[in-house]
Amino acid sequence: MADPNPLLSQTSSGEPEAAPPLREGKLDRRPSLDDTIEHCIGDFGWTQILQVSLVSFAWFFDAQQTFISIFTDAEPKWSCINSNFSSSCNENSNPCQLPSESWSWDFPASTSIISEWSLECAGSIITGLPASAFFSGCLVGGFALASLADSALGRKNMLVLSSLLMSLTGVITAASTNVWMYSGVRFIGGFARATVGTCALVLSTELVGKKQRENVGIIGFICFTLGFLSLPVIAFSLQGSSWRLIYLWTCVPSVLYSIAVFFLVRESPRWLFIKGRKEEFAETLRSIATPANRSSLTQSFFGRCAEWEEKKQETDIFSALKILVEKGWSCRRLVAVMVVGFGIGIIYYGMPLGLGNLSFDLYLSVTLNALSEFPASLLTFLLIGKLDRKGSVLGLSFIQWELFPTCVRNSAVAMVRQALVLGGALSPVLVAAGRKNGLLMSYGVFGVTISICGLFVVFLPETRGRVLSDTMEEEERMNATYGIYCV
Repeated sequence: MADPNPLLSQTSSGEPEAAPPLREGKLDRRPSLDDTIEHCIGDFGWTQILQVSLVSFAWFFDAQQTFISIFTDAEPKWSCINSNFSSSCNENSNPCQLPSESWSWDFPASTSIISEWSLECAGSIITGLPASAFFSGCLVGGFALASLADSALGRKNMLVLSSLLMSLTGVITAASTNVWMYSGVRFIGGFARATVGTCALVLSTELVGKKQRENVGIIGFICFTLGFLSLPVIAFSLQGSSWRLIYLWTCVPSVLYSIAVFFLVRESPRWLFIKGRKEEFAETLRSIATPANRSSLTQSFFGRCAEWEEKKQETDIFSALKILVEKGWSCRRLVAVMVVGFGIGIIYYGMPLGLGNLSFDLYLSVTLNALSEFPASLLTFLLIGKLDRKGSVLGLSFIQWELFPTCVRNSAVAMVRQALVLGGALSPVLVAAGRKNGLLMSYGVFGVTISICGLFVVFLPETRGRVLSDTMEEEERMNATYGIYCV
């Protein structure tokens, strides 16, 4: 006869130990899948800290490839060199209207693609093409790869594949011989990079218990800020050297990181179970559980899995997105968070890309811009567990994965990320327009856009304190429990 509590070991007297704690509001007194996972990984042990930290570090390299064009595609400073043209050549002159012998770059031409490929007189569409190509690649890659982490590959394998391809493409980028090849390879790099942040966020939060999810999510954004902050350090140390070295210095370590993730990181236990890979599910729980909880996982564990069979919900590469659109409540939620994400994307990516338009030192400007994110991360870390999510845009990054069940969560988060990337793809156009039409053309549009898009948070339900659901049906039952209208 099957043990009624097979996840729990027995005492010396043969009596079963206490069952895992039940979720609030649950009428079923028997431990559920969510109860069991929470019992096993609810305590934040050293194994989980190492796993989460390693997964979250993907954001470090993601940030480097996102903002690397600030330095590699920058227009270098130049100076007048011929006194015969002193009357027409000054700091306010347009070098395209000056004789070539009257001015020169302050550093070797190889320091930027603008000077190396003589793009100083090209239009803003050409000079902004590589950055736009990168974000366009992110947009296409996000749609093409969005549901692979939910369906065939899983969170871990998708993270490894995306990170590795992004890194290798960056190495190839350093071999570009013209702006067209450069833009094409950047497009491929953006395509590969599209799911790095999404998989890292979802995987890291599914490796920990409910109480730690918000704080774990912040680790990824701190790593992203550190990656952004590393760029001016690397670029300054290579000042006067080829822009190709910046790609090599950032991409080679990323290749090594991808290999480390493949061998050291565990797959999401939730994803393993809903895909029917129960032995791996059990082994993963044992490997990341704290020693006290690990001892309660016995061989009779597999008997309990049959009672959770309804949790298994297969999704192919397209069905996850289809499920999100078919349900009215999930479609409305998705649209709302995507609109907010678009507003955040256009200002978050646009403002750093526009730093070259300001009359300040580029290295110092980027450094200060990156440092400004630390107070925001700290504030979010302190307040995310206390503030209502829908009343604060601080909660967007967490509410997006709490709004959707496991079977489509990665796809939903990927769609929100696509909205951010769409804003990023449009931002280089505004930055280029700002060079000729004044900063108000770019920074003014940034402010108006985020103000309007931020209003859409009123259409989202509150998620603070809720447990994660695994199927669409469970999410609907949970919505009913919390009194959320769901049609």
